[in-house]
Amino acid sequence: MKIIVTGSLGNISKPLAATLVQQGHAVTVISSQPARQAAIEALGATAAIGTFEDADFLAATFAGADAVYAMVASGYREPDSRVYFQRIGRHYAQAIRQAGVGRVVQLSSWGAHLDHGTGGILGSHDVEEILAELPGLALTHLRPTSFYTNYYGFIGMIKAAGIMGANCGEDVRVALVHPHDIAAAAAEELTRPAGPGRTVRYVASDERTPTEVAQVLGAAIGRPDLRWVAFSDEQMRENLLKNGLPPSTAADIVDIYASMNSGALGEDYWQHRPTLGQVKLEDFAQEFAAAFGNN
Repeated sequence: MKIIVTGSLGNISKPLAATLVQQGHAVTVISSQPARQAAIEALGATAAIGTFEDADFLAATFAGADAVYAMVASGYREPDSRVYFQRIGRHYAQAIRQAGVGRVVQLSSWGAHLDHGTGGILGSHDVEEILAELPGLALTHLRPTSFYTNYYGFIGMIKAAGIMGANCGEDVRVALVHPHDIAAAAAEELTRPAGPGRTVRYVASDERTPTEVAQVLGAAIGRPDLRWVAFSDEQMRENLLKNGLPPSTAADIVDIYASMNSGALGEDYWQHRPTLGQVKLEDFAQEFAAAFGNN
């Protein structure tokens, strides 16, 4: 199969591309960074250097593809994340239509079933709806849960205050996922037969509470007394603003945790729980400890 992988050599796209190459597929990896070309080719893939903002480039790259893995890259500098996601979603739709692609696996998120109240996840909902309008497309919305790697953002708090915390209760059960388990699921979806229409696949590696997360990560970094502290929404917002985040970004993050705390974010996930992936919290804790030691 000829398969297009977006996302350059990110935490999901790199292992996904490597897996597909090992399976014998012809893989093209899209990257906006010319400096990544050699590393992409070292995987055995073809590099296509361009940007999501160029629908014609995307269409030319998609031409003749059997399947496309479509993700919206982070790192945007716009105040409204939802506007950015909508624009890139429309570029994808235009390119898919022009190239006549029949199979797409879109990287979405848990909580994307909702059209309000989930902050930064609303853009994923919008991209789902934009792509679902394409007639005859075999479309899978891949909905990973909360990334383990988000916990790297707590390293500064742990070192400065000796705690982890957000506007989410200590005993709220949260589904967590490792990028490698997402890549494995994406590879399965891209290479399996699929008929026209949209389907949803959730991806998770483990299900734990914030209290358990703090205990496991604390043990791994030699801080067995590390605990999770639940902040109010306003405390969370103030902390984010004090750390230099733009107000719109702070609001997005507060809303994500608030919807996690209320149960709205995971309501559809818990009704359609997947088989859990391979990388458990204790496995990720070793990666976290290495990152903690290097910061």
